[in-house]
Amino acid sequence: MTKVERSEILDLAAYDRERDRLHAAAMEAKEARRVEVGPWLTFLFESRETVRDQIQEMIRAERLYREAEIAHEVETYNELLGGPGELGCSLLIGIPDPAERDAKLRRWLPLVDHLYVRTASGRTVRPTYDRRQVGEERLSSVQYLKFALGNDAPVAVGCDLPDLRAETPLGPAQREALARDLGG
Repeated sequence: MTKVERSEILDLAAYDRERDRLHAAAMEAKEARRVEVGPWLTFLFESRETVRDQIQEMIRAERLYREAEIAHEVETYNELLGGPGELGCSLLIGIPDPAERDAKLRRWLPLVDHLYVRTASGRTVRPTYDRRQVGEERLSSVQYLKFALGNDAPVAVGCDLPDLRAETPLGPAQREALARDLGG
């Protein structure tokens, strides 16, 4: 997927004028790429539009004006995007109760190795991820994943960790969005 260029990022004043329209479009794009797997796992597949929105929102929230700070945000968030034949994904593990969350994130330490995307051809593709996000005793509740799919579009997302065994078939809008993202 083509990375977001610095030239695509609006300055604060321009973004504030266009924010309602741009943010709404990004949220729509994000919804087509959101996949709930079981009660606790949310896969948010990233696109240029969702990443551009995150950059703009970070610049807005942090009131960033300096070019070096903006360039850093662009570089950082572009890492969420997959390369050619890859889908980048943010995995959110949503457990509201802090004590329950801590216990499960300790028990689910091997979770990332049990995640997968099933493709149209029937392949099961496991993600690559930054091993620094997995501590020695506890998993982080946000993980950044990449699925190397080539041109083989996903049709389902799942987990085969015994405590979390679940698979979610993708709907037509999700399949179309992710196939389009794989195409460039």
